[in-house]
Amino acid sequence: MFFRMLRLALMPFMLLWAKLAMPKGMVRSAEAQRQIDLECSQLALYHFKTCPFCIKVRHEMGRLSLPVTLHDAQHVSEHRDALLQGGGKIQTPCLRITDAQGQVQWMYESDDIIKYLQQRFA
Repeated sequence: MFFRMLRLALMPFMLLWAKLAMPKGMVRSAEAQRQIDLECSQLALYHFKTCPFCIKVRHEMGRLSLPVTLHDAQHVSEHRDALLQGGGKIQTPCLRITDAQGQVQWMYESDDIIKYLQQRFA
């Protein structure tokens, strides 16, 4: 109960930090950005809006100018259920990666997700 109240008290500050601390995005040529956009259409991030680890991943996506689809697994039961069924647990952040053959990989842990995004898109 204590942690729930603490989270509710901190929520406005977390949302403000997420908004104000968003880094400026990387600038690419129009063709390079179109290619990145196409590749990002195969990615989806399952997140909670006020989770500090999720905010960290979203900031890196912003810095790299990656238009990854966001799924709110905290407030949208369909997304939470898809996360549980596909990834095996309700833990965020989680990046769903679909390859060219349609195989799906679920990647948990913010540091692993950031490392993957940097290696693939930086």
